[in-house]
Amino acid sequence: MLDEGGVDVDGLDDAVFLAMDLEQLGVPEAAAFFLTEYSEYSGDPAPLSLRHHCVAYRAFVRAKVALIQSRQCAPGAEATARRPITTTLRHLRTSAVSLTLVGGLPGSGKSTLSGALADRLGVTLLSSDRLRKELAGIPAEEPAAAGYGEGLYTPEWTNKTYAALLDRASALLSCGESVVLDAIWSGARRREAALRMAGHTSVDLVALHCRVPSEVAAARTRTPGASDAGLEVSTKMAATEPPWPEAVVVDTSGSLEAAVVRALAAVRPCATDQAPVFRRPYMEPD
Repeated sequence: MLDEGGVDVDGLDDAVFLAMDLEQLGVPEAAAFFLTEYSEYSGDPAPLSLRHHCVAYRAFVRAKVALIQSRQCAPGAEATARRPITTTLRHLRTSAVSLTLVGGLPGSGKSTLSGALADRLGVTLLSSDRLRKELAGIPAEEPAAAGYGEGLYTPEWTNKTYAALLDRASALLSCGESVVLDAIWSGARRREAALRMAGHTSVDLVALHCRVPSEVAAARTRTPGASDAGLEVSTKMAATEPPWPEAVVVDTSGSLEAAVVRALAAVRPCATDQAPVFRRPYMEPD
């Protein structure tokens, strides 16, 4: 049976039942691998949030049966229910659709953290640097350096970029896909627009503000990439950066893993451990 989004609900229900059983047997990696293969060969477009929700439902049924058996004095039934209850809670928390803003000045490590965080969570990453150049019709890695507020970095171009960024995020969130948005997010008006969009799509929003000492940021801005912000532009932006009190500050001057751990604690504060990451086939490494 297909739902309105073209998802084969019956097929997915059967697939997640096996994935749930594999988790209960202590091999969550096999569960994630199986659902990735199922997605590739079935062409099922189910969002990852729905898969986690379905695993949670199946685990909950398993726990309910064990608890009923416990009431009937079946030996060991109460202990048997503990693992599926834990699985239920873990997948329900993971199934929550979320929007994460990762911001900071050039050289703050926001793009590196955004990529690592999206990879760890298995969610979609959208980058303002790449989208800006896509809208201009040039490759992401092609230099388009300009002075502060000039070229592709005029207020008009920047407004256009952020509007497209939020439009794409809104479409994904509405389909049940969690999103990480990598941008500077220095303007309160743009942050408010993101918050309104999160409200319209009924998702949780978490803001992360990457910070590093000025000398670290200066060294990083000399490294070429999708961003064109050089040291002069970065310095001018730092001089006018407004406060962002609602964001969680993440120090990215140390190891990437330490920054990711800090970010994960903000994005999923109730998760003591993470459910298996169910990736799309195209998200798997070659």
